[in-house]
Amino acid sequence: MPTTRIPGPPGLPVIGSMLDLTRRPLPTYLDARRAYGDVVRFSAGPPGLRAEFYLVSSPEGAQQVLGGEAANFRKENAFYDELRTSVGNGLLTSQDGDYLRQRRLIQPLFTRRRVDGYADAIGIEVQALVGRWSAAPGGVVDVATEMSRFALRAVARILFGADVEAAVEVVQRSFPVLGEFVLERGFSPVRVPRGWPTPANRRGLRAQSDLYAVCDRIIAERAVQARAGRPELAEPASDLLGLLAEARGEDGESLDAGELRDQVLVFLLAGHETTATSLAFALHLLAMHPEERGRAQAEADAVLAGRRPRAEDLDALPYVTRVVKEAMRLYPAAALLGRRAVAESVIGGHRIPAGAQVILAPWVTHRHPDHWEEPERFDPERFLPERESGRHRYAWYPFGGGPRACIGQHFSMLESVLGLAALLTAFDFEAVDREIPLAQGITLRADGPARIRLAKR
Repeated sequence: MPTTRIPGPPGLPVIGSMLDLTRRPLPTYLDARRAYGDVVRFSAGPPGLRAEFYLVSSPEGAQQVLGGEAANFRKENAFYDELRTSVGNGLLTSQDGDYLRQRRLIQPLFTRRRVDGYADAIGIEVQALVGRWSAAPGGVVDVATEMSRFALRAVARILFGADVEAAVEVVQRSFPVLGEFVLERGFSPVRVPRGWPTPANRRGLRAQSDLYAVCDRIIAERAVQARAGRPELAEPASDLLGLLAEARGEDGESLDAGELRDQVLVFLLAGHETTATSLAFALHLLAMHPEERGRAQAEADAVLAGRRPRAEDLDALPYVTRVVKEAMRLYPAAALLGRRAVAESVIGGHRIPAGAQVILAPWVTHRHPDHWEEPERFDPERFLPERESGRHRYAWYPFGGGPRACIGQHFSMLESVLGLAALLTAFDFEAVDREIPLAQGITLRADGPARIRLAKR
């Protein structure tokens, strides 16, 4: 018989668990699973503004929310409202008919064959990164900062082609400001109207305006170029923006300029922050583990032999791939996912009421002792094919799952594995900062220095 008495931390008398969730959300969720099980009730906030929600930590629960009952668990909460208002109604934020239409139009651009065509852009940017690192002062670099820059430049090159420089500076400056604005509003118990001229509103809306302006300008310039030429003689588009503009559904439907901008902003946000997190922590973990680093370097040396990486190298780098997957297990970029239950549901024998907010935590599930032996230990061999096949599909889900699984999964793996392999052939390195504080923003990120010391190989 399902129970409605779901256990959870009592918290403080007036504000419940608000302080713990604000100051140390990831350890708080991990402790809650250990103490109360796979479904935990949280209560946070002062009387009159108190929120109640449910943490679901089991792979079976994650599969139910993202897969089997995905239609009942929607992207409807204050955070998604703010994100949708700030970066548009693209694939990350849209729902229902909008989402299905966008997915139909865009899915053909993310087949493995299409994505493999982006490997040249990744190779150009990683080659530039190697050159920059070779001249690093004192041989020390901060991998969090450097991987954010590399991943942004790579996805901007793939999106915009020759227009990459026009976008990178604005995105690099504006996205962190807009992200902080979204988080502050999305998790505040009281949200003032966006039109009020508060300092936070002015900063956030200025960043949004700058991002919109650069995307709109590039899109408009492309449209002018297309009208000025003869379409029947024009070469097919080679960058992702051109492919998006040319995408057509079975009935001839396409994306208008506003929809193009929304997709571009989502790809810029999701396409660089997630990959940057994976690469930064893969480098940090290898810097801490010389035996695994040596094995990854030997594989990368044998495959690349000093040349720029190519798409076909991905399948020839199984150990480097396992390193990236293990980094994604320990440091999933999407460490927390939120959904709202439309109708009542039963998860793990517990009755979740209609309207309830549900939190899935890959950060916690990826450390679940029922599925991961010594879960805090770095061990790429967890992802040997025979070990993966015996594990629950949702014991590891850094790309989500179900009908809304990340469309860019292959792109992220291609960029991460090829980028890491190229850096391994060029440098040996060791950790300067052995402990890296974390912050949970729109994605997981380092909240302090994450430095390594390089030695040219």
